[in-house]
Amino acid sequence: MGGLSSDAFGHELWDYYRDGTGYEVIERDDGLIDPSDIAPAFYFSQFKDWPKVERNAIRHAWGRVLDVGCGAGRVAIHLQNRRHLDATGIDNSPLAIKVSKLRGLRKARLLAFEDIEFKPGSFDSVVLFGNNFGLFASESRAKRLLRRLFKMTSDDGVIIAESADLYKTNDPLHLSYHERNRSRGRMPGQVRIRARYRAYTGRWFDYLLASPEEMRELAKGTGWVVKRIMKSETSPLYVGILRKERG
Repeated sequence: MGGLSSDAFGHELWDYYRDGTGYEVIERDDGLIDPSDIAPAFYFSQFKDWPKVERNAIRHAWGRVLDVGCGAGRVAIHLQNRRHLDATGIDNSPLAIKVSKLRGLRKARLLAFEDIEFKPGSFDSVVLFGNNFGLFASESRAKRLLRRLFKMTSDDGVIIAESADLYKTNDPLHLSYHERNRSRGRMPGQVRIRARYRAYTGRWFDYLLASPEEMRELAKGTGWVVKRIMKSETSPLYVGILRKERG
């Protein structure tokens, strides 16, 4: 385990799985430190403890499901055990995949989102919960991966993607970061972050926070259209339901 020095997220999950300890700290490239008050416990949460918007949105999942950024497997395991769906979880964290398998997820693969390559029509649903619309990372990558997901899903395929409306903030640190991004030609919510846990430091990566309007724009020209926005009543989180364009 100790050799996986860059898998900070995985070590966080591994410790929580073993003995219920752990914490999560996210570092942004402008120096902002953001400790979570719900992780890592949330990554192991039962359906009844999910946010209401997630509980409602997951009802749109059907058939063969791809859970992107599965972490400890909370979504895929629920779909597998409670909904009796054929669920596959992918994550780029080796220890996350190990934990999800130990927790009973039958199909779990070590695979980064940007490297997905499945046969046409392999899935009916794609789930990006836990704010994992952010894994699209940037405008160009989002359009590229959405086109790839279009090919990998059935004719009635659906994407169930959670994001956070970045504009619902008055925090001057966030607002100045948005402006810095604009000045660099980046989307306002394109953040560069890494995970820190004990002596482990994750690799820097881009993560995209998008408003509902931006999600709609990113979907244009990819074969997908945002059919519904399901908003949280208590936070900036929301879930977009994307379906394939007809005709």
